[in-house]
Amino acid sequence: MKITYDTKADAMYIKFRDGEFVANKDIEEGIIIDIGKGNTLLGIEVLEASTRFQPEDLARVEIQMPLNLASS
Repeated sequence: MKITYDTKADAMYIKFRDGEFVANKDIEEGIIIDIGKGNTLLGIEVLEASTRFQPEDLARVEIQMPLNLASS
């Protein structure tokens, strides 16, 4: 997984996996998911991210995973 934030576009992208892009789907205004082959979720784009998150939220990421996944 990779999380990026483009300050010029004010857009955050959460990439879950690589794959062949098939379509976008608007979840709500400014929240778009990218769908790949086999209806797999490739990523989520959040537009106008600075209006949805505090600056400190955009600068800090915390990841929590079960131990059995972390060691795989």
